[in-house]
Amino acid sequence: MRITRVLSTALLLAGLAAAPAAADSSPSASPSDDSSAPTQAGTSFRTATELDQGQQATASGSTGDYLYWSFAADAGQRPTVKATVKLPDTHAGETWQLDVYDGLRRRQACQYGAATRTAAQDATSLDLACTLRTVRAWSETWANDPLPGTYYVRLTVVDLQSSDLGLPVSTEVRVDSKDIGGSAAVDGSLAQPLTPGIAAKSASDEDSSSSTSAALSSIEPDGGWSSGWWSDRWVWTGVGGVLAALAGIGGYALTRSSGRPRRVPPPSM
Repeated sequence: MRITRVLSTALLLAGLAAAPAAADSSPSASPSDDSSAPTQAGTSFRTATELDQGQQATASGSTGDYLYWSFAADAGQRPTVKATVKLPDTHAGETWQLDVYDGLRRRQACQYGAATRTAAQDATSLDLACTLRTVRAWSETWANDPLPGTYYVRLTVVDLQSSDLGLPVSTEVRVDSKDIGGSAAVDGSLAQPLTPGIAAKSASDEDSSSSTSAALSSIEPDGGWSSGWWSDRWVWTGVGGVLAALAGIGGYALTRSSGRPRRVPPPSM
């Protein structure tokens, strides 16, 4: 009975501790109101259109244009960028490419997904996707790991015939993230997220001498940027410690003696 109570207590504590961790594993980006989604794209990094995760942005352009969007990704998230290109009725074979850059404008590799695809002559649309690696809270200076901050999406055609240059196309872009949780947590955190200047503005000081400064991107995740130190790994560490203590108590209860063995004579005086 004592062992049964010990095991029941261990299972109950494990279930209570796993409940908040399971809640954190849900997708971090909730669907947003499509009425506020952007309907145009930028033409460079500095003019990239800001996009919230969960929104579906649309834009019209011409074949050969560079289309840019930007979004915010926090530590522990694994962003997935999906793009759909609606092609004109008549066109030759052409290849489109989806690129994702971090706040330092370093191109990030896709963990999986078809980021480059070729459309046949009779294709009416083309779907592209890129799932990035999990965003880390901290990285070595020499590494190219994705870090918290602003990310840029670039969509363009990389191979087409000159006769198709300038044909009208329409695009749809959506970004969603999955919260990976403590399995991807690392020690340390950035002092500031990678949100570089996206535009230049002029300011005048007391001496009336003009100066130029960069305007920081205003986009950030819902609820703000995380501090970088908390993750559900702390929960599972605590659960492991409790289970280890209960296992020790159970082992002691199984192996301890109940008293003097029977049929053993008392010690002689």
